[in-house]
Amino acid sequence: MRDFYQVPVAEVVRETDDACSLVLDVPPALAAAFGYRPGQFITVRVPSERTGSVARCYSLSSSPHAGDRPAITVKRTDGGYASNWIHDNITAGSVLDVMAPAGTFVPPVLNADFLLFAAGSGITPVMSILKSALVAGRGRVVLVYANRDERSVIFGPALRELAAASAGRLTVVHWLDSLLGVPSAAAIAALARPYAAHEAYICGPDPFLGLVREALGQLGVPARRVHAERFLSLADNPFEVSTAAAGGPGATLAVTLEDGATKRLPWPAGVRMLDVLIDAGLDAPYSCRQGICGACACQLTGGEVEMAHNEVLEDADLGEGYILACQAVPLTSQVSITY
Repeated sequence: MRDFYQVPVAEVVRETDDACSLVLDVPPALAAAFGYRPGQFITVRVPSERTGSVARCYSLSSSPHAGDRPAITVKRTDGGYASNWIHDNITAGSVLDVMAPAGTFVPPVLNADFLLFAAGSGITPVMSILKSALVAGRGRVVLVYANRDERSVIFGPALRELAAASAGRLTVVHWLDSLLGVPSAAAIAALARPYAAHEAYICGPDPFLGLVREALGQLGVPARRVHAERFLSLADNPFEVSTAAAGGPGATLAVTLEDGATKRLPWPAGVRMLDVLIDAGLDAPYSCRQGICGACACQLTGGEVEMAHNEVLEDADLGEGYILACQAVPLTSQVSITY
């Protein structure tokens, strides 16, 4: 079971009729553990009478560069147990069980030109990137934001204020289905064409991601400049789940750490790489344990492994040898990785 922390909620901000932001009052003792980068998320435990609890990942919509207190934004969904529980029960002073920030939907640098796409609550990590780029960078930021109608727009007033104060650096384009119909790839391409040289970041439901990828492909934007965050549900509860894997041979794992030191560890059959690292006392990064956040990614430098699940590493990442430690079991007797 993953370590978690108890963090009070300082304020609940109603963003729309069905979306609210939870501003977190992170204790000073946890400040280092909760240092985060724009685009990351935290995993929250929600109590359940049926299963004890459920876990959900919510993106941080605040900016670590703008002096914001950490905040997550949650949209109420029909039939969504966790989102409805949060909206109905969480108030200022409530205490949440949360895991430390994680995720790889993060610009490596903020001093660049960005073309951001969001649909619905996909604005949450995009908002963090947008605000951070305006504060810590000098480039231009363009946001294309799709919603059903004007009442569905999260952060509408904040976006207007940011654009007005940006001296022309921020352009916000709203696409409202109620006025324009469902967007097509051709329509998205037309909006994006003047900014095709920017770094593209996309967050929203899978159909929206596919549409934007198709549009950027029409413009010849190379895949290495297109970064996407998918909406995915956790199959298991990382607060409670056992993560042992079945089958596979045993191996020896050589781990080269950030300081250049290499440790050799026995890797028993049926155990995932991440658990080998943790059991050895190594401070290996991780969060969801389910192959969807990328926090545990490392680079395979020798041997072969098999990943049980992967929702975050793309073909280019796999081609460079990146793997998910939480999902990896050995296929060869000797395996080496580096962080």
